Amino acid sequence: MGTPSPATPWGGALWALLLATFGCSAGQPLGGESMCTAQPLAKYSITFTGKWSQASFPKQYPMFRPPAQWSSLLGAAHSPDYSLWRKGQYVSNGLRDFAERSEAWALMREMEAAGERLQSVYGVFSAPAVPSGTGQTSAEFEAHSRHSLVSFVVRIVPSPDWFVGVDSLDLCDGGRWREQVVVDLHPYDAGTDSGFTFSSPKFATVPQDTVTEITASSPSHPANSFYYPRLKSLPPIATVTLARLPHSPRAFPPAPGLGVGGNEVADSLPAPETPLDCEVSLWSSWGLCAGPCGRPGAKSRTRYVHARPANHGAPCPVLEEEAPCVPDNCV
Repeated sequence: MGTPSPATPWGGALWALLLATFGCSAGQPLGGESMCTAQPLAKYSITFTGKWSQASFPKQYPMFRPPAQWSSLLGAAHSPDYSLWRKGQYVSNGLRDFAERSEAWALMREMEAAGERLQSVYGVFSAPAVPSGTGQTSAEFEAHSRHSLVSFVVRIVPSPDWFVGVDSLDLCDGGRWREQVVVDLHPYDAGTDSGFTFSSPKFATVPQDTVTEITASSPSHPANSFYYPRLKSLPPIATVTLARLPHSPRAFPPAPGLGVGGNEVADSLPAPETPLDCEVSLWSSWGLCAGPCGRPGAKSRTRYVHARPANHGAPCPVLEEEAPCVPDNCV
């Protein structure tokens, strides 16, 4: 489904009636948003590049069952009166299914239905999944002067309900189409599952929460898979590049970066190394005091390693310590 699928247009008579009734055509800018006066159609390629490596995100990095990977990309070109997702708002049932289980059908139906209602969605597009944390996938789509915004989502796999994406990025700048846009992507929580780690068991959030950005310090819990308190901000977990293509349908080039090996690609730049400090448990209770009668004894306690340090993070502290004591029971 890599090619755009324009929404079904209204009949001419009905469309004219709607224009007369509401005084404006569908997809016109809302509020203070500027109007796109560029030529009606523009064709774009969208290239998603995963940067989710063990060097950049060493904490609890998924190695198997399943390993770190990305779902298929699902997006739409649309007008300002449509929203696929938005920070601080509740996700739809379709996006909930996609964020939790990578199930796309309900979300596709929602987008197509929005296209049938006053043509708020011009076209729906998708790109194949990426079977590892680092890799690339691409698709092509059309944008219209009345539908110059693009939104998409890609699920982080495995995760409770985490995803990356773009919300209502405008490809039109007044009277011209943008030639290329590159955006760094960071993880978001869909607000439907309360899991803290990549492999957390399903635990529904009741009542449902709004979409929130996951940062190096939020959620502020050491168990969170993205919790790196030494960092001011997380490195980008992915990037997306949107590039305008020649108008001729025969001029579509092969998806960039995709070779014989499919959508596995090597990044030209080394991944940033995120330091991971050693994480240990709380101390156990003190053991029994051991020693001969009439002489000082010793007792000990231990703790164990939750996560070993990586990328020059702080080393593990002492895991066992002793303290003097007086034996309680001796012969």
